[in-house]
Amino acid sequence: MVLPNQLTILRIILTPVFLVLFLAADPVLKQISLIVFIIAALTDWYDGWLARKFNYITDWGKFWDPLADKILTSAAFLGFVYVKVIPLWMVIIIIVRDLLITGLRAYADYRGHSFPTSYYAKVKTFAQLTFLYYLLIVYVAQNTKLLLDGHEKIFQMLLNPNFIYIVMLIITLITFHSGITYLYKSRFLIRSLFKHEN
Repeated sequence: MVLPNQLTILRIILTPVFLVLFLAADPVLKQISLIVFIIAALTDWYDGWLARKFNYITDWGKFWDPLADKILTSAAFLGFVYVKVIPLWMVIIIIVRDLLITGLRAYADYRGHSFPTSYYAKVKTFAQLTFLYYLLIVYVAQNTKLLLDGHEKIFQMLLNPNFIYIVMLIITLITFHSGITYLYKSRFLIRSLFKHEN
């Protein structure tokens, strides 16, 4: 198995490790969870770079690499649902949309068709990841006594429920709309894929 695919497997393995550490009561384990998440995210960048540079592109990688990304981000979002930072219904919309589009793209690749990522979808991914990093860093910092002492009001402001709800709502709407737009623009390709299958 080529190295990029090994890194994809590593990212999938690190996902439950991150989640267990993130949900732990010990602040030190929460800090480690942030490091694990960053390492997992870096494997995504590095395996993509290796695949392009050395042409390590496989059908296995085409399917599992984007899926591994969605598994990691979905786990992080669900972690914040569990600690009651963001609402479950928003995360369900995001997960269903991302897994649906990722599955369709993987199936199209399997059938030999191009299902390109739109600029809008890239904006959506950037917004999701930026907000996730923000939440992770601020939440972990808030649970670190050394950083929290004397700065309680700052953290209350940074994790203000109304602020988080509004930003998360915007990201959810962008995610949902980008998915609908993607499906509409690709409707003929999708139709031909499943028509041929039947």
